Amino acid sequence: MIHKTIQLYSDKPTITVTTYVLDDSAEMLNGQKRAGILICPGGAYLGCSDREAEPVALRFAAMGYHAFVLRYSTYYGRFQAPDPDNMPVKPETIHPAPVRDIGQAFLTLRAHADEWLLDMDKIAVCGFSAGGHNCAMYAVYWNKPLITDHLGVDGAKIRPAAVILGYALTDYQLAMSTTHDPAETHVRHAAAIALLGTAEPDEALLTEVSPARLVSAETPPTFIWATVADTLVPVAHSTRMANALAANGVPFEVHLFEEGRHGLSLSNEATAGSCLDLDPDAAQWIALVEAWLKKRFAPDLPEMPLWMQQMNG
Repeated sequence: MIHKTIQLYSDKPTITVTTYVLDDSAEMLNGQKRAGILICPGGAYLGCSDREAEPVALRFAAMGYHAFVLRYSTYYGRFQAPDPDNMPVKPETIHPAPVRDIGQAFLTLRAHADEWLLDMDKIAVCGFSAGGHNCAMYAVYWNKPLITDHLGVDGAKIRPAAVILGYALTDYQLAMSTTHDPAETHVRHAAAIALLGTAEPDEALLTEVSPARLVSAETPPTFIWATVADTLVPVAHSTRMANALAANGVPFEVHLFEEGRHGLSLSNEATAGSCLDLDPDAAQWIALVEAWLKKRFAPDLPEMPLWMQQMNG
């Protein structure tokens, strides 16, 4: 496995891509390129959660995909408890910086695609919570001037083939109007300052960062999962995104689990910080997405492996 961390910008040390690139072997794909999964951990745009990073990458690698973890523009760089009353605006990390980081990550992957045997036509973006919001944003902006003009590239070079959204925030107008308990309001205000530069964004800005309101026929096929019991990012964010995909004829699959709090990640011992992060029903999402990805990304395997062909002359 090629496992290393690449800094995306020379002047931004916290914005990185960590690779989990599988080794090639004549006994397996024998030089055939593999699909890849680019993972955006959550963290309310304050930082990137470790629970939604390496363990998720290793799980996708176990499916046979090259996996990559993107640590995109966030307020603190590494996740920490927020202080909304002491958060001066950081212009370098607010929208659209995070979604542009995904485009920059695609260019980095493309630059190494031949070396890593990475199929750039089969790259999925996978995000959780705020990382899911960032991936949903990329799903609707990947071919728009907001990203393409900034990077100076044609959208075809940075096109995602699929999108995976875990308990993702998709409608900021809903998010800012939903009643939360005091602790959740605290996080909501901090996240708004981190991403939008203000705890009281106007309607135009809220719409601009609400991917469920911006879906088009060019939005990639999407897999959505969430829990109905999530109080921090209500399930309506998932259903609104699903309805928008349906209205625009975009292929999608959605799974809503009855129980489970926000931030479950894999929902098993690999990602649990406490017993509250364990839910065997919600843990099924990773097997479900594996089956969903096989419809799009399964490699074209030969009828007989190379070593057997050589033995048979």
